[in-house]
Amino acid sequence: MTVKEIHRHKRWHLLVILITISSAASLISVSSETGVGGFDYGEALSKSLLYFEAQRSGRLPYNQRVTWRDHSGLTDGLEQGVDLVGGYHDAGDHVKFGLPMAFTVTMLSWSVIEYGDSLASTGELSHALEAIKWGTDYFIKAHTSPNVLWAEVGDGDTDHYCWQRPEDMTTSRRAFKIDENNPGSDLAGETAAAMAAASIVFRTTNPHYSHLLLHHAQQLFEFGDKYRGKYDESLRVVKSYYASVSGYMDELLWGATWLYRATDNDHYMSYVFDMAHQLGGLSWAMSEFSWDVKFAGVQLLASMLVKEEQHTQHSKIIQQYKSKADYYLCSILNKNINGTNVQRTPAGLLYVRQWNNMQYVSTASFLLTVYSDHLRKSNSDLQCHEGTVTPDEMLVFAKSQIDYILGSNPMKTSYLVGYGPKYPTRVHHRGASSASYKEYKGFIGCTQGYDYWYGRSEPNPSVLVGALVGGPDHQDEFVDRRDNYVQTEACTYNTAPLVGVFARLIELEEQKLEEEDVSLVATYKR
Repeated sequence: MTVKEIHRHKRWHLLVILITISSAASLISVSSETGVGGFDYGEALSKSLLYFEAQRSGRLPYNQRVTWRDHSGLTDGLEQGVDLVGGYHDAGDHVKFGLPMAFTVTMLSWSVIEYGDSLASTGELSHALEAIKWGTDYFIKAHTSPNVLWAEVGDGDTDHYCWQRPEDMTTSRRAFKIDENNPGSDLAGETAAAMAAASIVFRTTNPHYSHLLLHHAQQLFEFGDKYRGKYDESLRVVKSYYASVSGYMDELLWGATWLYRATDNDHYMSYVFDMAHQLGGLSWAMSEFSWDVKFAGVQLLASMLVKEEQHTQHSKIIQQYKSKADYYLCSILNKNINGTNVQRTPAGLLYVRQWNNMQYVSTASFLLTVYSDHLRKSNSDLQCHEGTVTPDEMLVFAKSQIDYILGSNPMKTSYLVGYGPKYPTRVHHRGASSASYKEYKGFIGCTQGYDYWYGRSEPNPSVLVGALVGGPDHQDEFVDRRDNYVQTEACTYNTAPLVGVFARLIELEEQKLEEEDVSLVATYKR
């Protein structure tokens, strides 16, 4: 080695040391803020996508990674003469509920639309696409004719009487549908939104499939709009489980908004404007966004997608949509007045209601993240009654909610199952809490599951990796018990929005590392 090479080697060695010290300091800083160390968002992302494989119904594929599951529900729809094999169980039970399943797919698709590059860079894009397609393949089957959509397979009453693995099901698998005589505009609208959003996702990689999804989405929207009614009025069987409390108006606006995004056809955006008052898009100022209540999502998307110069005749309505979207975001950020902010726990977690509160945390974090990016690109801030909020501040708050989920909380518990050193081990979930079918082929009967598996104090035999459980109460307290379903049950629509937020936080960390490296090199050169 020449003298020049020795000096060059020494200089680069010094730069590596500086970068290492800087990275260590960064980790120490994160550790002091959270009290539990830095979080690996890449690991959290990978695990969140695994969860959807655990929730699969139907004939499992050769590349199934959650190996404690096996085929189930292979005769779904047989009684009614239709193939309804596939789709997802919504939570710890085995009913296939159409409304929350469709919302799950919409949120997964939106995550890919916004953060597909980040998902690709982490190697998780293919898994995200598989999770979406598992849902949309089922919706194609369920939409058997233009004005018929199969809404549910199984019923909650008989299902909740049994504690069985999905592979052993002896409960009713009767299927229920909406049609011209039994309308369900909310279900049709949300399923249209899911298929329209997914059509955007597959546009490049699978154009034929994308076109097929869009065709179904357009038919479903037309059906839902023409034959109006709440699906839980037509199908009383869903009323105790997924009642459409907000009605169908938000889903019609939501479906039209996603169809506009998928087609760029002004017909759909004109619908969102022209029907804004009639369907409540401007009269609802919301503080939640969920599988049932889509108004905040409509308002935010309408604000993001439409430029006033393109729709000058609707400029007033665009501004009204924006003001409603701002209200939602400001209520989440504790910047509204007159007691209209979303409650928080003492440790700062958003708290909407007792049952499965984490679903509202994950959706709020997603909307904050997406809208902060929109404001950053348009060089704008969020204007609230209690002050201005910058895009960076919005993203920091979303991150604080995610970090709480991953373990930065008084219980020092990760509410994302399988992530971190401590997480719920007694999740309220029939399949995970019983012996794996792969290890024990013997039949577990309806009440036998309750007698032996449900009441056990031991941890579940299988880990429901990536599941976001209901979470702590209003005082940040959490009891890890299988019968504490308010806190320990997980749902697909809890985890789906996290996929996008994890992907964005990975981007954020990569940007910071690049900036630090550039800064160090610049310092060295000086």
